Amino acid sequence: MHSLDLIAGWPVDNASATVVSEAGVVDRYGDLDRVYELASVTKLLVAYAALVAIEEEAIDLEQQAGPDGSTVRHLLAHTSGLAFGEQKVQAAPGSKRIYSSAGFEVLADTIAQDTGIAFTDYLDEAVFQPLGMTSSTLPGSAGHGARSSASDLSAFAAELLAPTLVSPSTFAAATSVQFEGLSGILPGYGSHKPNDWGLGFELRDSKSPHWTGADNSVRTFGHFGQSGTFLWVDPDAGLATVVLTDLAFGEWAKPLWPELSDEVLHNNPR
Repeated sequence: MHSLDLIAGWPVDNASATVVSEAGVVDRYGDLDRVYELASVTKLLVAYAALVAIEEEAIDLEQQAGPDGSTVRHLLAHTSGLAFGEQKVQAAPGSKRIYSSAGFEVLADTIAQDTGIAFTDYLDEAVFQPLGMTSSTLPGSAGHGARSSASDLSAFAAELLAPTLVSPSTFAAATSVQFEGLSGILPGYGSHKPNDWGLGFELRDSKSPHWTGADNSVRTFGHFGQSGTFLWVDPDAGLATVVLTDLAFGEWAKPLWPELSDEVLHNNPR
């Protein structure tokens, strides 16, 4: 049985998924060209566009952005102090990990202002076009409003396994802990101390419970979305997994997503 065949038993109407290695797609399930709402998996795409903008020196990690005292780094790492869904300050920058979609909207606005390019166009030119992601769009919020297919996100996952659009040092920073030691709430999984995050990438570290598998390495990074979607990359295993569904995240996902992730790792040893 292929690892992704477990999805056939999930309570979803539609699902599309891939397992990606540095050699390409090594397992697949469903219609890879079907377009889904990504919800917060959007943040990975937006963060990557921000990393490209940093490489191009269009923006800087330490420049002011958002509330007083907040920077681009704070926005990417969910430490700007902004609330989840509105531009309301709930804490001093750098003092607490407050997961914020509003912060990513501010980030997108900052990139648009500093580049003179509408953020949807910048995202397309910086990420979608170079990676051949022809079905990906951002019709909504930069925090949760993108749409894409498993085919497109497989190309993105391959980029995350072997980056070509950003430098090794920029990517290493993006997947390393920013503002170490901060606690906070991981949506759907409660409070974590610490609740480690990189530059837009959620870091698995030793979090428990978690949406990835028990056998995912502590270096695993990625994101999941409330629309029933996730993308993780495990650099130790040399694997990434993309799963898109049309059933909102809930209790159904908590046992099934880790089970699938562990099956992927077991069936695709490095």
